[in-house]
Amino acid sequence: MQKNYNPKLKRYVHEIYAGGYQATREQNIVFSAILGSCISVCLKDRTSGVTGMNHFMLPGKPRTGKKVLGGDARYGGNSMEMLIASMLKIGAKESALEAKVFGGGKLYDVALSNIADMNIDFIAAYLKATQVPVLASNVGGRHGRKLFFFPDTFAVYVKQINMTEIPAEAGLQQEKRLLRSAKADSVP
Repeated sequence: MQKNYNPKLKRYVHEIYAGGYQATREQNIVFSAILGSCISVCLKDRTSGVTGMNHFMLPGKPRTGKKVLGGDARYGGNSMEMLIASMLKIGAKESALEAKVFGGGKLYDVALSNIADMNIDFIAAYLKATQVPVLASNVGGRHGRKLFFFPDTFAVYVKQINMTEIPAEAGLQQEKRLLRSAKADSVP
């Protein structure tokens, strides 16, 4: 995570990178992320005001049988559990959580690149199973997103990013690495 003061917003902006998450009681900040096939979930406890945001790259949890020290927040299951646990530590209650979900853009025309769809399916099932209501979502499509999440109002502003500005080969290689990693981790 990187934290910088933005004079236009008159707030500190906390940039959440892939594999990152943060929970806070602070209200006068902004969380931000740039998403392609990744997912970010913005959570708020409607009673205490505790908020948090994550940014995960792959669905589910690694299933290699290896214990990942401290969890691996690149995976949706771990990321959600770690985010919620950190929110509970500072006063949130699971029964009062509400969510907004973003990302899962399918950026390349490659048959083997279905990480975006897998991420979208995973987070929908996870939030349904944990009974966290989804108040808003902006997922799928053929574009990236830049998010700005304001904890004080629970407003999230989304700017579409034309991913054609990013070199396709570099992005495609990243998608292939993520897919190989997901397949390797799903083998018992």
